[in-house]
Amino acid sequence: MSTHYKSVFYLFLLPFFFLESRAGNVFSGSTKKEAIEFLDQIDQTKKSQLWPNVKPKLFYDNLKLNLENPMSFYPGRSTNFCAYGALSYLVMEKDPLGYVRFMNDLYDKGEAIFNANHFKPSKAVMVAAGSLQFKGVLDIRHAEQVWFLVLADKFKGYLNFFNKRYHDDDENSFWAATNLSKFNRMVNKMCGVHVKAVGSDLIKPWVKDPYSYLQKRIDSNIISLYINNRIIHKKNHDKIKFSIPTHFIILRQIRKENNMITLRYWDYGGETEMQISTGTLKKIIFGIITIDK
Repeated sequence: MSTHYKSVFYLFLLPFFFLESRAGNVFSGSTKKEAIEFLDQIDQTKKSQLWPNVKPKLFYDNLKLNLENPMSFYPGRSTNFCAYGALSYLVMEKDPLGYVRFMNDLYDKGEAIFNANHFKPSKAVMVAAGSLQFKGVLDIRHAEQVWFLVLADKFKGYLNFFNKRYHDDDENSFWAATNLSKFNRMVNKMCGVHVKAVGSDLIKPWVKDPYSYLQKRIDSNIISLYINNRIIHKKNHDKIKFSIPTHFIILRQIRKENNMITLRYWDYGGETEMQISTGTLKKIIFGIITIDK
């Protein structure tokens, strides 16, 4: 979809954009040690007729990697999976055993339950998993292909209204897209934690000093930012034209020196540092999601 039509689409849906949400569930966590012990007891050579393109070795090797190094989750090049990548980071913080049990049940039975949420992916999704190509390292991470496709198939927001059923290459389309309220709902349902968000899908949050707001909360909460992704790829961070938010990241650290702000954040399989001005920080943020640890 062209930039022009995207802009028209967003403006048409403006009444749905604004958000300040709070939610919470009861949730029982687990440890990485428990998850690895569970995984070690599974027959990792078994093939699944339900997932014809998923290779057992790639699937279970991927699960082990995700348990040992949760920051390695990689949403793939040119996909709209970034929100599910950020969600994965949070799930692995809360319940790695629940994650690996869920994935094993999906692989064995074609359906599974995670934190009281029932998932039964469509046939098209089950055929697509394991077949995604030209997405970088995601090509050989079959568990992540299953996980991202299943999440996108389950959770829907207004961005998915005109494309709710998976077709070839829909990982790159609005079928997989996530807006702010959908992201908060996914975090709440999958992690069972209190979520508070300020901001919207089009208008930036009414926060006078984003740096102070983030600095005050980052030690006692997990912070996710909904941002204009173009900033990450520009050499001159101050020259940003009007754009829409397209990307979710997990803020790991934030500090200020000489009126410049350094962000350390997680996305796409690892941590990155970026230095920007206070004005640019305010310009790029559309949503600040505060999640109880």
